[in-house]
Amino acid sequence: MTRPTSRDVATAAGVSQATVSLVLGDKWRGRVSERTADTVRKTATQLGYRPNLAARNLRLGSTRTALLVVPALTNEFFARVYTGAARIAAEHGFGVVLYPSPDGTGPARDPFASARAALDGIIASSMAADALEALGGNGLPLVMLDSDPTAHTAAAHVNLAIADGMRQITEHLLHHRHRHFLHLASAVDSWTFDIRAQALHTLLDPTTELRTVRAPLTVDAARTAAEAALTAPGPRPTAIVCDDDILAAGACKAARRLGLRVPEDLSVTGFDDLALATAVEPELTTVRLPAERIGEQGMTALLAVLEGTPWTAVDIPVELVVRDSSGPAPTG
Repeated sequence: MTRPTSRDVATAAGVSQATVSLVLGDKWRGRVSERTADTVRKTATQLGYRPNLAARNLRLGSTRTALLVVPALTNEFFARVYTGAARIAAEHGFGVVLYPSPDGTGPARDPFASARAALDGIIASSMAADALEALGGNGLPLVMLDSDPTAHTAAAHVNLAIADGMRQITEHLLHHRHRHFLHLASAVDSWTFDIRAQALHTLLDPTTELRTVRAPLTVDAARTAAEAALTAPGPRPTAIVCDDDILAAGACKAARRLGLRVPEDLSVTGFDDLALATAVEPELTTVRLPAERIGEQGMTALLAVLEGTPWTAVDIPVELVVRDSSGPAPTG
């Protein structure tokens, strides 16, 4: 069966091809009557007409494709960022190509070295600006998510209220009279984790004790680091503040291996509110990060940049979710 063309739609609707192009390109207002536009749309639907996007994109010098660069595909957070970005993209006739940087937050290799025209813009989630030089050096618009807002290479930034999330955790634990804290920090060098550390240090007063240990983002590495910290000389921490839920799961395993009860002997908090947070026992107190929303705003920001519209937005709010892994500090 021959695919219907715009000429076929024009003939069936009794209008010119130019009119069909205006209506199906959503540029008819003020040029074509609403009745005619409705007739063209109905005719196109009845004929099963689909525009030739490849030809249209070549004509306009645009492929309507965005590249989303993430540190890893194994983290649920980035999958949800993609879902949000792809949803907004689809509403505007765009596609999103998902690309994990092979070196995590390190320099990203260019997956389209010989096909620059394949992209209209780049969205980068939780990465350093200098890690993206291979991708952004050709002048493509770059929108950075959950990244340093002072990076001058980006056309727009979309950030979560990370520092406020750490404030909510800290106030929750201080309310429960915790004074000996362990920060189980991510060993990944990135802005989003630096902000968590800075906020925690700022929020704790001189009457509290804070120790910090770093661990790679795996459960086993977090368990090993937490076990060493919990058995080190000096007062044992009564609360472990973890940079994400994966580290918190490792901290809970360390507590069990040492015969400590969570939360009676040790409170543990996470960050992200991944599915893992409710899969462990006890379920994790954590900060819920609206990953899909940051993906949506990231794509919205890129669309604004492509249209030449200035982008400004406040940080996306985050929410503390209190579950059973945190409670009052032990009194013994």
